[in-house]
Amino acid sequence: MMMWRDTEGAATNPRTSRAAIAIGTFDGVHRGHQHVLDRTRELADGAPVVAVTFDPHPMAVVRPDREPRKLTTLERRVELLREHGADEVRVLAFSAEMSGWSPAEFVERVLVDELRSSVVVVGEKFRFGHKAAGDVAFLGTAGEQHGFRAVGLPLIGDGEVLSSTRVRTHIAAGELVEAADVLGRPHEVSGVVTRGDQRGRELGFPTANVPVDDTYAVPPDGVYAGWVVRASSERLPAAISIGTNPTFDGVERRVESYVLDRTDLDLYDELIRVELVDRLRGMVKYEGIEPLIEQMNQDVEDARARLAP
Repeated sequence: MMMWRDTEGAATNPRTSRAAIAIGTFDGVHRGHQHVLDRTRELADGAPVVAVTFDPHPMAVVRPDREPRKLTTLERRVELLREHGADEVRVLAFSAEMSGWSPAEFVERVLVDELRSSVVVVGEKFRFGHKAAGDVAFLGTAGEQHGFRAVGLPLIGDGEVLSSTRVRTHIAAGELVEAADVLGRPHEVSGVVTRGDQRGRELGFPTANVPVDDTYAVPPDGVYAGWVVRASSERLPAAISIGTNPTFDGVERRVESYVLDRTDLDLYDELIRVELVDRLRGMVKYEGIEPLIEQMNQDVEDARARLAP
């Protein structure tokens, strides 16, 4: 049985030395998750910090009808975990078999045999094992038996707990500023740029088109200010349209990014991230090309103003 999922930047071999472990789904790696990583670093006493996460989301296995929309790709999650303090990332390949493990089996197989944990840090509501029978109290007792310290951290927030659910709620409402406040950065969507209808180019606004993946959290149709981030880490200011292009009776939902003042870019087949900073307006179907072009010019100026330092 495969326990660890191999992904770029994530380790898969059993550890040979003790480590400080932070466990969680870490969907979005928001400020609450970052707090867990910070605290793990403080408690590590010089040991490496290992972030343990799950893919697919456990809900996708035990309750597929309740699987939440993803906030990042797995690869981006690994990258963010490392950016926020993990020396190493382990991705548990969650399966129906693993969902049947007892809490004791999870502790022994993952935290003791594979990871050689010295301290294990989780959020205070973390549950694990078959039917979510394991909790922080069980983890503490198991730690006394196996020689590691278990720490359950109170959830933090500014009157409302920082959570992935809260981020998804803000995104669904088009509240990108509020989502960014929880995440600690703009929400983003990513994908490979595909060839669209090239109408934007014909109108003087060539766009980088990324098809919408419905398994990810994408805000409502409309126009947004944001940034196109290339693999080289180059960040380009953009006016971004999300929707089906109703003026032309489109059917495919896309994220279409016009990089401000640039008509020379060739981004086809390139993997990009689109950071969504703020919503400028809702989607409108225009009667004719002229009012559409006029509005697009206004969108560009509005995006420029919103992104100005």
